[in-house]
Amino acid sequence: MSESEKKGRGVSLRVLYLLLIVLTVLIATVLLVTTLFLANYYRDMEKATNEYIEMEKAASDLMDASDYLTECARRFTLEGGVEFYNRYFEEANVTRRREKAVEKLQSYPELKSAADRLQAALDGSRSLMEREFYAMKLVVLAKDYVGVGSELRDVVISVEDRTMDADKKMSKATQMLLDGEYFHEKDQIRKEMRESLNELEKTTKALENESSSKLQTGLVVFRIVIVLQFLAIVTMVWLTSSLGINPVLKAVEKIRDDSPIPEVGANEFKYLARTYNRIYAVYKRSLEHLNFKASHDELTGAYNRAGYELLMSGIDLPTTYMLILDVDNFKSINDTYGHEAGNKVLVKLVDLAKQVFRADDYICRVGGDEFVIVMGRMQESQRQLIIPKILEINEQLAKPEEGMPACSISVGLAHGSMAENVTDLFKKADKALYVSKRSGKHTYTFFED
Repeated sequence: MSESEKKGRGVSLRVLYLLLIVLTVLIATVLLVTTLFLANYYRDMEKATNEYIEMEKAASDLMDASDYLTECARRFTLEGGVEFYNRYFEEANVTRRREKAVEKLQSYPELKSAADRLQAALDGSRSLMEREFYAMKLVVLAKDYVGVGSELRDVVISVEDRTMDADKKMSKATQMLLDGEYFHEKDQIRKEMRESLNELEKTTKALENESSSKLQTGLVVFRIVIVLQFLAIVTMVWLTSSLGINPVLKAVEKIRDDSPIPEVGANEFKYLARTYNRIYAVYKRSLEHLNFKASHDELTGAYNRAGYELLMSGIDLPTTYMLILDVDNFKSINDTYGHEAGNKVLVKLVDLAKQVFRADDYICRVGGDEFVIVMGRMQESQRQLIIPKILEINEQLAKPEEGMPACSISVGLAHGSMAENVTDLFKKADKALYVSKRSGKHTYTFFED
């Protein structure tokens, strides 16, 4: 056999390389087409999910608006604040979140069943408004408001209710918004809401299942093409060293960014990455623990002076109430019962403050028995919400426990609207505390500008 015949029967590397390129291009083309189909299926599923989220938000808006109207009606009835009356009718007549939620859901024909349920919830909410109108009309009559109540002019008050004195009118108005019948109607609205969400979930689930089925089929095809492509390019991948270098380069980037290392690559590298990540996690936990100790009082768990100064650097002064308080006769407690008893008093005081104040209020220990409580999102007129908290703390402190005597606190309060800065606010609250001490202790004083 001649040399030329031997060459003709062999396979050219150049031809093989060209065939490999052609095969790779063909597989890449199939992959591209497959990904286009997958993208379409995914968009269908994403669309169904987004519609569900949007519709669920619309349904929740109706309940939120209904609850908001209830809250405004009750606050107006219990407190008589005209701003709650105005907020009520602004929501009912201007914002109209309930009606907009139903209109949005009704714009989707495939969600008719859910929209009907939501319409029933809206009808129930409107029915409940009749009771709220009546109660608020009683309050307007009882308080003898001038220039308030034009929205209620069509509400007819019975002769019996109209002839009642102001206290009885207020009592009946309160009862109408707190009795069992009112809560029953409210529960009916929530029931319709749940049914609407159930119907919405069923319809959306069906659409998602259809899109998911198509997506799964496309993924199977996609996986097959991926396998074929892998087999076609395995030689080129084998000729490169990127698989060994890339994990190291990524690890270096993550270390520079102070982040955990991805556990990819060879087993040995994964072992190194896991070991590094465990050490990194321990380091982060230790750092967080140190930060906590730096800003919190070790005895009581309240913020310490450093934590207080950090918190005060970011407060919204015009909507902040500051309370400065200390334990009455604390030195006498330490002298008579010992420092251990004094420490128990401080710990109990902080525990009680955490119980009665809001979770987002700041409790700080700025001195031996001196504490500062910072309440954000508070208007100056809301002082009546703070007084019961102080009284509750004093009531609990008055009960002696084993190893701890009965005691009390004095409190000074000031609102940020009266102060030029944080330092000025602290001084005013401290002056109010001084007045409480001079007034016989076991009391509270609001700073009056």
